Amino acid sequence: MIYQQYQSAIEALHECIEACNHCYDSCLKEENMQMMAECIRLDRECADICAYLEQAIVRETPFLSELSEVCVTICEACGNECRKHNHDHCQKCAEACFKCAEACEKLIA
Repeated sequence: MIYQQYQSAIEALHECIEACNHCYDSCLKEENMQMMAECIRLDRECADICAYLEQAIVRETPFLSELSEVCVTICEACGNECRKHNHDHCQKCAEACFKCAEACEKLIA
């Protein structure tokens, strides 16, 4: 199976999905949810693109480079937004997003 060569990227994508979903859920429970609106939106965007790319890699997509570029852009945007907030879940999410973006950059041909 060719996708096994992408195992580290798949792991980074999966970790990012989990971190974004946790951050999303935690942000919804914050006292000032309106202040967290952009973080919540980007958590969803990021988790969704990471899940799609993870599946696409396993399917041996011919669009690996293009999808990876989009994933890098969204992961960086989510990481930058999460980094603005002092909540532990946001900081952990930012870390996972930047790690994922770095892994996805290696997939761009």
